[in-house]
Amino acid sequence: MAILTAIIGNVKGAMVMICYEPLWRTMRSRNVTTYTLREKHRISHATVQRLQANLPVSTYTLDRLCRILDCRLDEIAVYVPDAQQEGAESNEVQDS
Repeated sequence: MAILTAIIGNVKGAMVMICYEPLWRTMRSRNVTTYTLREKHRISHATVQRLQANLPVSTYTLDRLCRILDCRLDEIAVYVPDAQQEGAESNEVQDS
């Protein structure tokens, strides 16, 4: 648990590239809670914490969530581009 807390602490200031906000909306609309994910569907507590902190999870986990919630991937996660990375890439193109 201490390792996960340390990782979350290091990531909080960084730009998030995958956001799981759609997951929480989808869960609310289907009356599914994190308790349900853990107890009924055996999603580990650590995985739920990773989702809550917008940390990376496996494609296997994303597939399981889609099956559990009977939804598409875009109802679970959204890609948020890193503005700093995009700026650096556009500078490289201009320099060419």
